[in-house]
Amino acid sequence: VQLQASGGGLVQAGGSMRLSCETSGIIGGNIDMGWHRQAPGKQRELVAVVTVRGNTNYADSVKARFTISRDNDKNAVYLQMNSLKPEDTAVYYCNVKKYPLGINYWGKGTLVTVSS
Repeated sequence: VQLQASGGGLVQAGGSMRLSCETSGIIGGNIDMGWHRQAPGKQRELVAVVTVRGNTNYADSVKARFTISRDNDKNAVYLQMNSLKPEDTAVYYCNVKKYPLGINYWGKGTLVTVSS
């Protein structure tokens, strides 16, 4: 299983950015797809997750600003980030959780830097 995240970079506060995560090696199954992030000196935290049925859950800090979506045909997940803030600066990791065993798979991460 491989996850490849892309789309990170430098953006000014108030700007937008879209992250993509392409996966390979995941064959069928019930999988949640999501994004986590880890800021310098902080623990990794959940940003957003979308289930195979399209149900979504967001961290309070990104609600109404970020939108997660997935393409089940491509086994890909996306994160549209709007109204970015300096505190959104972090390495963003895409994640797949496959049920029924609940096995987690992680991508290498992509750095998002929001300048003030």
